[in-house]
Amino acid sequence: MIKPIFKMFEGSSPQLLAVLAGTINALADGMQYGWTSPSIPILVSPDSPVLITASDGVWLESIYMLGGIAGLPFSIYLVDYIGRKKTVLTSSVVGLCGWMLIGAGTSVNHLFIGRFLLGITADIAFNASPMYISEIAHQKIRGFLAGIIYLMMLFGIVVMYSIGTLVSIQTTAIVGGSLLLSQFIVFPFMPESPYYLLYVNKEKQAKRALERLRVDDDVTKELEEIKMAVERQKTEKGRPLDLFLVKSNRRACVIVMLLNNTQHFVGITVLIMNLHEILNHAGSDLLSSTTAGIIFASLMLIAASAATFTVDRVGRKILLLISGMLTSVSLFTIAVYFHLQHLQMNLTRFSWIPMISVMFYALTFKLGLGIVPIVTTAELFPARVKGWGLAVSDLVYVVSSSISIYVYQWLSGSFGMHVSFYFFGIYCIVSTVLIITYVPETKGKTLEEIQMILKR
Repeated sequence: MIKPIFKMFEGSSPQLLAVLAGTINALADGMQYGWTSPSIPILVSPDSPVLITASDGVWLESIYMLGGIAGLPFSIYLVDYIGRKKTVLTSSVVGLCGWMLIGAGTSVNHLFIGRFLLGITADIAFNASPMYISEIAHQKIRGFLAGIIYLMMLFGIVVMYSIGTLVSIQTTAIVGGSLLLSQFIVFPFMPESPYYLLYVNKEKQAKRALERLRVDDDVTKELEEIKMAVERQKTEKGRPLDLFLVKSNRRACVIVMLLNNTQHFVGITVLIMNLHEILNHAGSDLLSSTTAGIIFASLMLIAASAATFTVDRVGRKILLLISGMLTSVSLFTIAVYFHLQHLQMNLTRFSWIPMISVMFYALTFKLGLGIVPIVTTAELFPARVKGWGLAVSDLVYVVSSSISIYVYQWLSGSFGMHVSFYFFGIYCIVSTVLIITYVPETKGKTLEEIQMILKR
């Protein structure tokens, strides 16, 4: 069983190396995504290197998302103007400046600017890197390679949760900045996307890039297929409106909106940002909040790794189906517990249930709903509008994240925490049905074949 799994990776080491080098920014982004959880308690303490207020802490959380929105026009423009690889390198430079401001900052404004710059970095990276990966990867392992960016981000969260409470703000900034500096040194030696090179009429460079990525394979046939696909896609207009005027693009937009919206409205952002509060509200003392956070992030990483290794074998839709069903069970279990607690029933003997349910959620969510969207989104748009399509996807991701937090706070404050989790559970079931009905299976398909499926 193990041998057939790894046989599909034979001859793929250049692709894997390029993807690892191209997703180091996601590792640094994961550290920044989880930065506020261990850092804000340090910053509000009397020994803080930069004194901040409680309201400053709220802004430090939100300004990162605002930076992501501000990065959208840059990511749309740069991926087609200077190429996928140079855009990734640009994001590394911007992110390095952000980490330097956080590490050397002497006022809260330095932290604000640093977080804002790192939000821009995250947006550019999560547009350019998935695009780069989808265009250099062979279809037999494209799902696996596309999932690596999410694994890197999750590993970054684990790193920050693990060291954030043990070392200074400056030390975490040095770690994050060093990662981006290493990417800036290593990634220039990786090949550019053959799709992009053909798109800008550099056929000889595209052939050399493809030969480096495919090792011993004769790339003549694949190069011709890519060339024909790019030429056909060039005949299609690349205006933003074409995302909605062209039927296949419109269908791709609906799919990525559904996938990215579902991620947040089944509660992932709420749980990551409010894990300690939720467990404290449940009265769960099975683990300390710090330990629970590290285990939660680690379980997400384990589940996402399993999904990444299997997504090209079992397919995208079966993972989404299993993940959706099991995640809804986790959410309804938490909802019922809080409902009984709201009715003032004595649940002391069962205070471990929310803790176990949350950890089960970490596994089930990342098994499909948390990993497949990033894989599928990079596959669906043609080259001509791919930058715009990924920007729309990223915008939906950021906006859905913000709205889901507001919905959670409103429902919990007005009706009780159980109502929030009932809402997330129902949303999970409905979205899973829509996904299975509407999202096409892209396992083993070339990017051109996927376009034909969307065009029907």
